[in-house]
Amino acid sequence: MADLVEKKILCPYCGEPLGLLVDTSLPEQSYVEDCQVCCQPILLDVVVDETEAVEVYARQENE
Repeated sequence: MADLVEKKILCPYCGEPLGLLVDTSLPEQSYVEDCQVCCQPILLDVVVDETEAVEVYARQENE
């Protein structure tokens, strides 16, 4: 069963705050999610360390 944690990020396009549900059962993952405000594709890199601290890196698709 996946453990989900909510993380807040800022959209790299419009700057709006967004809430994401992150699956902490995987140590590293990358995926694309559209901004709920401006609909631009956000590339997300998620890293979960051994203490289960979650880091989310958001960038524009063309970066």
